[in-house]
Amino acid sequence: MTGIAKGGPVRMCAGCRGRAGKAELIRVVARNGVGVVDEAQTAPGRGVYLHPRPDCLEQAVKRRSMGRLLRAEIDGARTAEALRVHLDALT
Repeated sequence: MTGIAKGGPVRMCAGCRGRAGKAELIRVVARNGVGVVDEAQTAPGRGVYLHPRPDCLEQAVKRRSMGRLLRAEIDGARTAEALRVHLDALT
C-alpha cells in the first residue's frame, strides 16, 4: 500500500475511505456544531480524518460521513465551507 507510514499510526479518510499515515491527513473535530480543523491533532474528543484534497472533502460531504463519524450534530454547509477555506490556504 502506498501512502502508509511504516510503523506509525494509520487512519482512514472519511471521504475516499483510503488509509494513510496520520501525519498525511487533516483531523476535523466538532466544536459548537461545526467541524473545525485540529491543526495540532491533539484536541480532545472524537476526530475525523481527511486527505488534504477537495475531492475527499466533497465525497465526505456528499455521504454526510463527518457528522456520523464524529457522532455529533454538525452544520454540514458551514463545516464544508470552513474546510474549503483551509484547503485553499494549503495550496
